Amino acid sequence: MSHQELTASADAEAHPPATFWSLFVGSIGVVYGDIGTSPLYAFKEAITAAREGHEGVSEFAVFGVLSAIIWALVVIVTVKYVVVLMRADNNGEGGTLALMALARRALKGTAGFVILFGIISAALFYGDAVITPALSVLSAIEGLKIATPAFEHFVVPLTVLILIALFAVQARGTAKVAAFFGPIMLVWFAVLAASGMVQIASHPGILLALSPHYAIHFLTSSGFVGFMTLGAVFLAVTGAEALYADLGHFGRKPISTAWLGLVFPALVLNYLGQGALVLSDETTLENPFFLMIPEWSRLPMVVLATAATVIASQAVITGAYSLSRQAIQLGLFPRFEIRHTSESHAGQIFMPRVNNLLLVAVLLLVGLFKSSSALASAYGISVTGTMVVTCLMAFIVVHKVWHWSILKTCLLLVPFLLIDLTFFGANMLKIVEGGWVPLALGGVVMVVMYTWRRGTTLLFTKTRKIEVPLDDLVKSLEKRPPHIVPGTAVFLTSDREFAPTALLHNLKHNKVLHENNVILTIETATTPVVDIAMRVRMEPISEKFRRVTLRFGFMEQPNVPKALAVARKLGWQFDIMATSFFVSRRSLKPAAKSGMPRWQDHLFIALTRSANDATDYFQIPTGRVVEVGTQVSI
Repeated sequence: MSHQELTASADAEAHPPATFWSLFVGSIGVVYGDIGTSPLYAFKEAITAAREGHEGVSEFAVFGVLSAIIWALVVIVTVKYVVVLMRADNNGEGGTLALMALARRALKGTAGFVILFGIISAALFYGDAVITPALSVLSAIEGLKIATPAFEHFVVPLTVLILIALFAVQARGTAKVAAFFGPIMLVWFAVLAASGMVQIASHPGILLALSPHYAIHFLTSSGFVGFMTLGAVFLAVTGAEALYADLGHFGRKPISTAWLGLVFPALVLNYLGQGALVLSDETTLENPFFLMIPEWSRLPMVVLATAATVIASQAVITGAYSLSRQAIQLGLFPRFEIRHTSESHAGQIFMPRVNNLLLVAVLLLVGLFKSSSALASAYGISVTGTMVVTCLMAFIVVHKVWHWSILKTCLLLVPFLLIDLTFFGANMLKIVEGGWVPLALGGVVMVVMYTWRRGTTLLFTKTRKIEVPLDDLVKSLEKRPPHIVPGTAVFLTSDREFAPTALLHNLKHNKVLHENNVILTIETATTPVVDIAMRVRMEPISEKFRRVTLRFGFMEQPNVPKALAVARKLGWQFDIMATSFFVSRRSLKPAAKSGMPRWQDHLFIALTRSANDATDYFQIPTGRVVEVGTQVSI
């Protein structure tokens, strides 16, 4: 069975008919909020850029811009993401880090550039995750000024209140948020389609813009103006990356069905309607989206648009949770608390610390820029940068994992790469006007990720030099046994071949050894869930020592006591009340000579201190834990 068939089969099993439609509606509310609100500004900005240096609106520019927008939606969103990339999942998870993990596995983990690609794309996605809520909510509240100019002085305070409320409800879980947002967005897309169809019925000739000929002719004959226009055209596809990043939340089938069956047709109809309106009356270019709505319905439309643009930020927020969890599993971030918010769909999670950091960054942007027009120039660079890197990693996956030939892989992906690079170049023209914001945010995240990965590697290398092989220690203890005390001691370690630091310190300072000693290692599998029968692996070392390995899927919350209960079926009898868990807690300090600059040492130490406590993370009863502190220079 091919990779695509396996993915489709797994997707069908993961989403039975009973839950499919709830995931379908939920994906409309969460995944498509960003791209679904682009008609508010994308066509207006693109046609304004296209008429640079010219008076009036030419039919040539309108048809060229419309064709470019529609075919950007077809090529980038429909073909690249829905048809191709959403099949490149890592056990149900999507996004750039899922691609990175697949590419590393295909290259046997030896390609450092793949890790660099993953870090760059993830960092740029976080830049987008901060800008999108700030821009969408600001534009929503500014839209209310159309109805009541009195709102003008309250734009920033109202934006701050709405953002705080939006991030506060995330703790309720994606499913509950989506259940509320989904129906609103269903109405939104229905209104988009209906308002566009009315204008198309009056000017059916606008349907000729569906031909790619107009886009090609406009871009090739307009020179630098055409290139600049591409930066605005790209506003129509911002949010496409969320389709892939939110794959773990809703699954491929609900997301792709929602796009092809509702979202894509509604967007095309609305853009065509706006083009028809501007051709018939160029004064409507001031705000073609609202001016093609009957005057009596504009106030309700402003309210609906406000709700839709607030919802738009949800796509990148949930995408940031998925990305952060994968970054932790791949060793790019310290351990943060992860809460699973759905019993039926394990990909739906909430991360309090990520949520709070995003909120602080978003509020800072609102306070710094104070208007959506000031933030608009910052939009696009992070998304196009992510798309370029995603395409490069997809090349490795398609060639190595799907086993396509180099020629077939090039024929599939090189056209996408050229398109992404063109859009990226067009958006780079905005750096001075505000495009530096996502690049700066991405730079900060890249430094954090690189520092954490480099620091953990140095720490592992340094501690390995002073550790004792476990088998050698056990033989030594058998020859000269210390005082034996009753009970069971469980020593947590990440390396099952070497004696845990807590064991060595217990022998050195307390000079005792328990009658039963367990060297416990916890592994994260590459599958979402691990079968109970495969949960525990035991290996006796001696009469008093045994190795125990617990395996959890990457979507499971590790629960050590519950997993150890499974070991009883394998013959290990123990009483949790007579068991002590020994955990090493390292206290780090900068070394005189380090493998990193001093500032990076301090950053790594701060990140280590911020990591979630292992006792809480593995759900070990705090009353049974003995922490042994050690000081390590790095």
